[in-house]
Amino acid sequence: MSEKMPLLDIQDLRVAVEGKEILKGVDLAIYPGEIHALMGPNGSGKSTLANTLLGHPKYQVLGGRVLFRGESILELPPHERARRGLFLAFQYPVAIPGVSLGDFLRSATKAVRGNGLSAIAFRRLVKQKMELLKMDPAFIQRYVNDGFSGGEKKRAEVLQMAVLEPHLAVLDETDSGLGIDALRTVAEGVNAIIEAHADMGTLVITHYQRLLDYIQPHFVHVLVAGRVVESGGRELVEVLEAQGYEPIIQRVQQDGLAAVGGR
Repeated sequence: MSEKMPLLDIQDLRVAVEGKEILKGVDLAIYPGEIHALMGPNGSGKSTLANTLLGHPKYQVLGGRVLFRGESILELPPHERARRGLFLAFQYPVAIPGVSLGDFLRSATKAVRGNGLSAIAFRRLVKQKMELLKMDPAFIQRYVNDGFSGGEKKRAEVLQMAVLEPHLAVLDETDSGLGIDALRTVAEGVNAIIEAHADMGTLVITHYQRLLDYIQPHFVHVLVAGRVVESGGRELVEVLEAQGYEPIIQRVQQDGLAAVGGR
């Protein structure tokens, strides 16, 4: 499952937002083909990590390193990170009235892959991906997220991920605002992409167990107060579901545990 060099290697990452330090030394390594889940209470820094990885200008890196496929990326602008194969599915996708999803995908594909893909090849690619995700072809004629339900917005994100074929997909609370049926549909789409791209790494950020009932992680990490304080396998999800985060939070507060980081 793993190779010698991590796909993503986060080392002692410290990040501030508006002068307040949020991430306080995060260590995390993801190898090709691995699915990692990052869990934690509100305010622990999960979305801060996601946005920092993709280069959001609001987030100030105070220290540490982020290597992607062996290359330091913290100095790269967001579009260059995307070109190298990083993808972020947003917690709250924005609407773009007047721009069809098909045109948006074409522009995004050109930005990431360059102009080497012809219009015919692009249409063939989108058709293939929509068949993989079992989506109605008419969906791409609609304006991006304009009037979309919560589930439709997340399915549009999954379609973008399928078309762009990233090396690493970061899913920032993809389950947010979804009902049971929509959650299952979105998770099935993500799983279809993972199965079709065996070397793709996946980082699933979530509060709850329910998404991880469908997208089965190889590794689970708990982020508390800006640090990864516990890591384990799928069984850790069951512990969190049964006990919540409070026992871990109390232990961190009482013992002053350092980050355990890792895999």
